[in-house]
Amino acid sequence: MINGPTWPARQREPDVYGATTHDELSALIEREAAELGLKVVVRQSDSEAQLLEWIHQAADKMEPVILNAGG
Repeated sequence: MINGPTWPARQREPDVYGATTHDELSALIEREAAELGLKVVVRQSDSEAQLLEWIHQAADKMEPVILNAGG
């Protein structure tokens, strides 16, 4: 799962986006995936180039990607 560049904005407006941190959300996603027998790698970057690199790496390995482009 790849989170895009607006994730840090959530920290500035917890009344709009909630108070869950990226680490807390990542842990929740990883736990839920494990219960389903899946492995999830959660990543976040403010760099569009880095996001594209991760997408290309996943494509090369034929791994699915969940992209939260808006963060």
